[in-house]
Amino acid sequence: MQVTDQSAKITSLLWGNLDQYIITGHAKGDICTWDLRMGRELESISGHAKEPINDMQFSKDATMFITASKDHTAKLFTTHDRQLLKTYTTERPVNSAALSPILPHVVLGGGQEAREVTTTSTKVGKFDARFYHLIFEEEFARIKGHFGPINSLAFHPDGKSYASGGEDGFVRLHTFDQAYFDYTFDI
Repeated sequence: MQVTDQSAKITSLLWGNLDQYIITGHAKGDICTWDLRMGRELESISGHAKEPINDMQFSKDATMFITASKDHTAKLFTTHDRQLLKTYTTERPVNSAALSPILPHVVLGGGQEAREVTTTSTKVGKFDARFYHLIFEEEFARIKGHFGPINSLAFHPDGKSYASGGEDGFVRLHTFDQAYFDYTFDI
């Protein structure tokens, strides 16, 4: 079967439950669900305001997925019915977002466009990874390191570290210290 969408380029994809469907993210911000047996689109929702979806990743149990977009947001959706649960907002494009497998945390990465990087400092480009509380949508930490936009993020399956890959050509492996696990979010 070949899935094509003439309206917008597919920029990211997730396999659905038991490989019965796929969920695609598009250059125009839409999220579509495709039935693989029938070879047709089941549903299309407007996930992001006409801006490209750069990345999509499942939660550990695949009941939710997060999208990262050029519209300066990452959004959390339910997998079974694609309902929007949460929105994490920054002042820059978001290229990747990942969900912690053990804590209610989200990490976002991105930064200003790569073509503009040579004209600004790393502080202005905002190339740090940002951590948000999954439920409260509040930023609680930033980790610096890249001197270009972050293009990819992934938590280790044990939740004790994460990796970031950037436009600068580096992959950085970050191991959390005990303070990260001891931190509690004030309600």
